[in-house]
Amino acid sequence: MRERLAQREPDPRHAPKELIAAELAAARDRSLAYTDLEDDLLVRQHSPLMSPLVWDLAHVGNYEELWVLREAGGITPLRPEIDDIYDAFKHPRKNRPALPLLGPAEARRYISGVRGRVLDVLDAVDLEDPDPLRAGGFVFGLVLQHEHQHDETMLATLQLSREPGLIRDGESPPGRVPSAVGAGAPSREVFVPPGPFTMGTDTLPWAYDNERPAHLVNLPGYWLDRWPVSNGDYAAFVADGGYGDRRWWRPEGWEWVSAKGIHAPLFWTRNGDGWWRDRFGRMEPVPPDEPVQHVSWYEADAYARWAGKRLPTEAEWEKACGGRTFPWGDAEPRADQAGLGHRAARPAPVGAYPAGAGPYGAEQLIGDVWEWTSSWFQPYPGFRSFPYAEYSEVFFGETYRVLRGGSWATHPTAARTTFRNWDYPIRRQIFAGFRCARGAG
Repeated sequence: MRERLAQREPDPRHAPKELIAAELAAARDRSLAYTDLEDDLLVRQHSPLMSPLVWDLAHVGNYEELWVLREAGGITPLRPEIDDIYDAFKHPRKNRPALPLLGPAEARRYISGVRGRVLDVLDAVDLEDPDPLRAGGFVFGLVLQHEHQHDETMLATLQLSREPGLIRDGESPPGRVPSAVGAGAPSREVFVPPGPFTMGTDTLPWAYDNERPAHLVNLPGYWLDRWPVSNGDYAAFVADGGYGDRRWWRPEGWEWVSAKGIHAPLFWTRNGDGWWRDRFGRMEPVPPDEPVQHVSWYEADAYARWAGKRLPTEAEWEKACGGRTFPWGDAEPRADQAGLGHRAARPAPVGAYPAGAGPYGAEQLIGDVWEWTSSWFQPYPGFRSFPYAEYSEVFFGETYRVLRGGSWATHPTAARTTFRNWDYPIRRQIFAGFRCARGAG
């Protein structure tokens, strides 16, 4: 298909397919870059929280085969015997090393063969087909976002490996110190006025089922932190004995930190009078001006209580974005608006993206760190599962907390104001931080 696309004269009617093909290629380049490692690093389980990297690599290809080739393209299964191995719902991550996984070379051959057939399906498909799997290229958006989400998972695995030199770094823009005061200094909070807003979406073509349907939510006014909580702010909580004071912790959170002996964010180590962190195998001082990351929901909730605030609900978080695809509007993210797509292997400093502010003034809502909210992962009114219940429906309830906004490791394709992530409240290996809120009264 690549050759056929290259031979076409420019024609706006073909732009969607060309864009999809280019995005698929970019996602695959990213997956191959994160797995361009010695075989031992690919097959090793670096943490029981994560799969071996070689499982993720073959899994993205198997997912493409299932949805694009079989479901959308009607193609006979290529490797039906491996479906069970790469079914994420049948095998917990901690058990996957014991499975008969494809080796690194075979996994690369498999996903390459699947991708060639996927491009043939893309070349032939009618994007105006009323079938919801094909309409607007939904199935391609499904596998594209899925691969980028696994790429972020691979980054989390590589961070847990503590192996140096595996991940490229980059430069971040400078921040604006939130402690600055005086004329012209931005306030640390923004006010979001009371009233209704439309939560979720009916229009974004590649939105997941849990983002739908759009519905009205009426909220009282509230104050929201302008920026995510920084390492420096969080270190003050640690220094004040926050981990040893049960007043700030929910009972289950207190039990967890006490049993695990947790006294700081994951990857932080005390070094004399200061804190150092392990970032992809390199020890460095914790930068006080970056958003804190690798904290659990329990830690975020405890900090908010200590600060005399609370975590925002996901509705409050989304309303602060103004009902747009991104806080700044509907245009795709620019480099000066959000820290996305692994431009640097860390969050940008607090205040680095004033051009990405939402309509009420909150900044860095998209990118840098996923932000914990106080909300459980629940369906919206009128929710309908599509295209399969195991993506969202089986996780609904009061087990998982919602995260919003994406991180520095999130690709722009999987970052939007309606996107809902979720995880257990004890999880810390993800690139998660938070900001606080408080009522207007």
